[in-house]
Amino acid sequence: MQAIVLVGGEGTRLRPLTSDVPKPALTLVDRPFLAYMIEWLAGHGVTEVVLACGFLPDVLREALGDGERAGARIRYVAEPEPLGTAGAIRFAADALGDDLDDRFLALNGDVLTDLDLTALLEFHKRHQRSAATYPGMPGISRSGAGDEAAATIALHSVEDSSAYGLVRTGEGGEVREFLEKTGEEVPGEVNAGMYVLERSALDLIPPGENVSIERDVFPRLVGGGLYGLRLDGYWMDIGTPKRYLQASWDILEGRVETRVEPTAPGLLIAPDAEVAADATVGPRAVVGHGCRVLAGAEIRDSVLLDGCAIAEGARVAGSILAPGVEAAPGAVLEGAVVGRDERVSA
Repeated sequence: MQAIVLVGGEGTRLRPLTSDVPKPALTLVDRPFLAYMIEWLAGHGVTEVVLACGFLPDVLREALGDGERAGARIRYVAEPEPLGTAGAIRFAADALGDDLDDRFLALNGDVLTDLDLTALLEFHKRHQRSAATYPGMPGISRSGAGDEAAATIALHSVEDSSAYGLVRTGEGGEVREFLEKTGEEVPGEVNAGMYVLERSALDLIPPGENVSIERDVFPRLVGGGLYGLRLDGYWMDIGTPKRYLQASWDILEGRVETRVEPTAPGLLIAPDAEVAADATVGPRAVVGHGCRVLAGAEIRDSVLLDGCAIAEGARVAGSILAPGVEAAPGAVLEGAVVGRDERVSA
């Protein structure tokens, strides 16, 4: 099984953490963020992951390698310019050529999840479209009963759907309405950014153009082979500092299934980190490789990425420190996001 994962965004809401590192390569607890998705995909039978890259693709390649440790082969395809969600899928598919399967997965690469992807695939297979062509749209058909799936969307229930694509389905899972980011604070089932696609669906995406799968493709498929299935489980977009921290605690406290082995619930201290006996760390904290936390320092509800140095009596609360940050004696950081190698004075 193949998966095309969209990782072309710049992660602007997480800056300065993502100023020189693409969000998928940003460390979340103890590994690059995207490694969680690749491990999850491998657990559902995906053997090849194609990364549709944009921002700093070489940094992403350095962080993730060939995917061997995560359990699935990784291919890298770099867009020459932003092409939108559907345009990026089409570009990656064209780059694969004949190597692309007739059925494949497409996913947004900015979520941490343990949803049951196998259930989504099985649901899609039960509704798969069997005929060949739409009138005027090669590759997709309106023949027969009209209940075979050309695309199936993973749905997830949220209390506030304002920032997501709201999807309404019928009793059989057929999508009746697809509303992309309505802005209304209402509960509902939203587009979780995970799709099963038939290769024929690519014919709805003009090559080389900036096209949105949410705004331009899915609305055209409503009533003609678009399905949705609600999946229960953990699902979070880590695109803001607040969500990044919450995802860290959810990993360390076991609310999402991962391969991470915490030092204690809510806490991870790297084996080579130095923490003074009278320093206070936790109960929620991440202290990365090569960090030093000196006497009397306090680290609470915060993430220290690799190589940070927290001097005597400094206090860090509710903050994220990029690699190499140094906090001077007595410095206080509350709710801060500090960029790579910055020096924080008292």
